[in-house]
Amino acid sequence: MHDVADTIVAISSPSGGVRSIVRITGPQTIPTCDRIFEPGPDRRIHNPQSAIRNRTLFSGSVHIDANLAIDALLYLFFAPHSYTGEPLAEIHLYASQVIVEALVQRLLAMGLRPAGPGEFTARAYLNGKLDLAQAEAVNEIISSSNRLQLDAAQRLLSGRLTQAADEIHSALLEILSFIEAGLDFPEETQDVSSLQSQVLGRLDVETQHLASLLAGSIRYEPVMDLPAVGIAGAPNAGKSSLLNALLGWERSIVSGQPRTTRDVLGSLLTTDRLQCVLFDCAGLIPAAAPLATTHDLQPLSPIDELAQEAAVEALRSCHAVLFCVDLTRLDWSEDIAVRALIQPKDVIHVATKSDLLRNDELPEKLHALAEAFRAEFLPVSAKRSHGLKSLLDTIAQSEIRNPQSEIAPLLLLARHKQAIEEARDSVREAIEEIKRGNDEIAVTMVRAACQALCQIEQQPIDEQVLDRIFSRFCIGK
Repeated sequence: MHDVADTIVAISSPSGGVRSIVRITGPQTIPTCDRIFEPGPDRRIHNPQSAIRNRTLFSGSVHIDANLAIDALLYLFFAPHSYTGEPLAEIHLYASQVIVEALVQRLLAMGLRPAGPGEFTARAYLNGKLDLAQAEAVNEIISSSNRLQLDAAQRLLSGRLTQAADEIHSALLEILSFIEAGLDFPEETQDVSSLQSQVLGRLDVETQHLASLLAGSIRYEPVMDLPAVGIAGAPNAGKSSLLNALLGWERSIVSGQPRTTRDVLGSLLTTDRLQCVLFDCAGLIPAAAPLATTHDLQPLSPIDELAQEAAVEALRSCHAVLFCVDLTRLDWSEDIAVRALIQPKDVIHVATKSDLLRNDELPEKLHALAEAFRAEFLPVSAKRSHGLKSLLDTIAQSEIRNPQSEIAPLLLLARHKQAIEEARDSVREAIEEIKRGNDEIAVTMVRAACQALCQIEQQPIDEQVLDRIFSRFCIGK
């Protein structure tokens, strides 16, 4: 892990956006902002020695160098109430990437250090602002490629896995002291059968709590770790019909009217060989494409533009893309331009609406597609379910998982699940031993359950494991 005594800086906003955000955290955050940020004249300063220590939001200007100042907003979050638990600042500015990089370079020249991947969240964890399960959920929220995975990550973040485990741990300690009191002072125990009944009842309750924890908080984690497969193409390329056909039910509205799909629609796809999150999004329209080639559509409305941005962002973060082309179209120039917008790790080219062609026309059309895109296409018909099995087999055989990205989540998630399962099994054994009259063995089992729950957060976590967990984050988060 990096030295937490350093003050770190990073750009925390995605490239290409209108607004850029530069984040700073560490002991020198406030003095650094004092040097580079000048509040506007409309801001009253309570302490003349520091223009920025008495407020949490300022409008003003940030000095890039001696000759250049840019309008900006400064958000201050004071320790210990910030995200990292340290003084934290965000500088929001509307400027070119060159200007933003120049600001970061000036901050580095002032002695700040570039933040490593996930270092802001790592500091939040080390300073007790987040437990490790919540820290992992933060990354899943950032990297989720669709609403299904986002919902799962938010549930894990708000579910407070560690807090729930701590409550069970406290209950087990109380039960443990109850059993040990009966062993140490048997002469004071008036009704052995009543005592046994109380202990068994309370242990049974905690067994149910552990089972609920496994079925509740943990069950969302595998959803977050599933590969995401997007369906992309020009408007009316048959994407929504393909989504419904692969899922086996109508998840998306199918219409001959272009731009029907405006949201990113995701669902679980499960077969005997494959499990992934499959999602459909708005048909892509190249910015330079004339209206005549885009199905004579009207200019994009603000809602359409937002749908386009959401589609591109979702496809950028997915593991693989099913790129759909209408096999019946006479001109594929728009589709070729759309294909250039997609930069996923793996692309499977799909020729849709194959049922609209005669059998003798199909080979010639597929050959023409292959020539135009320099790629082989799988012919499918969502309407008649032709070619769907071959497509599913192709998806299952594709490398939709990055082996390197699997290491860290498996280390974390397996640790949680194993600890809770061990605790549950130990409590179950304790119940059986009490029924047999073996209270001494039951005590050992309850202690084992408590120890297992402690492993979720209280066990020493190897620094290498933490590095691998937070290395999955992007810079600035």
